[in-house]
Amino acid sequence: MIKTTNFETPFFFEDAKKNLIISEERKNLLYSIADKIVKELEERDKINLNFICTHNSRRSQIAQVWSFFAAEYFKLENIFAYSGGTETTAFHRNTVKCLQKTNFEFNVKDFSHQNPKYLISFKGTQKNIQGFSKTFDHESNDYPYIAITTCDHADENCPFIPDAIDRFHLPYTDPKIADNTEQQNEKYLETSKKIAGELFLIFEEVKKLLP
Repeated sequence: MIKTTNFETPFFFEDAKKNLIISEERKNLLYSIADKIVKELEERDKINLNFICTHNSRRSQIAQVWSFFAAEYFKLENIFAYSGGTETTAFHRNTVKCLQKTNFEFNVKDFSHQNPKYLISFKGTQKNIQGFSKTFDHESNDYPYIAITTCDHADENCPFIPDAIDRFHLPYTDPKIADNTEQQNEKYLETSKKIAGELFLIFEEVKKLLP
């Protein structure tokens, strides 16, 4: 069980990796993503990661935010994280609350009842990323990119993603199943921890492989 009090961001990130339990098949997939990132960085000035899920409201947003943190944590200057969906909804409030519990800072950039835009940052950096729901081909998502689908529905309904250098399917359980239940906070944190731990492994491997 994960306690639902606030965590320091680096502690949560490191603990997620320390307690990560995955199959060899899943580990090989994560290493394949790391290998591709390194290969592209050797050929380009930078590389973009675009995490894609149907509604761009939970898993893809969490993955974008933790990738942003991971790049800073491992001092990898030229990896940029984005996210998108096959349709636009909103950065779900439960996702925001979950990430705030690991001390990510959310400042409203453009208010909207339907789909507010946030500037997201964390202690120790002056950088930030934009957080709002959008389609994967939105103009704010930089090209070209490696596409990483985070839910089965997005993988099945996106047989072709224009401008993707490569595509990987890295699905996670949707914490939406716990919305409006007593397990809501815990389930969102479990999903965040799973994503954080796997991204730690990816970015750690990238750091090791780069000259």
